[in-house]
Amino acid sequence: QVQLVESGGGLVQPGGSLRLSCSASGIIFSIFTMGWYRQAPGKQRELVADISSRGNRNYADSVKGRFTISRDNAKNTVSLQMNSLEPDDTAVYYCNAQLGPRTEWGQGTRVTVSS
Repeated sequence: QVQLVESGGGLVQPGGSLRLSCSASGIIFSIFTMGWYRQAPGKQRELVADISSRGNRNYADSVKGRFTISRDNAKNTVSLQMNSLEPDDTAVYYCNAQLGPRTEWGQGTRVTVSS
């Protein structure tokens, strides 16, 4: 049974930082592309960042220079370090695992950026 469990969300002031983590089980973690998506109220889910099995990173333009994705294949975890957070970053953040047509999702963790 595949499980992707996110943690690290919460309330933060504009300009602050948060680190999201996703722990995976039930998959051969090292061969999956791992990613973070987000969905803001009234908007479609969008890719924030992903990292391939080879460590190649891809970021949405809106987060480049502020967010960093990393993975630890020994621990089956993927993390998203989010700095200089803005109110527009407010959303539910979802962990994603993808291999070809197969995709798995976590339940999401809420991030609220507000003063």
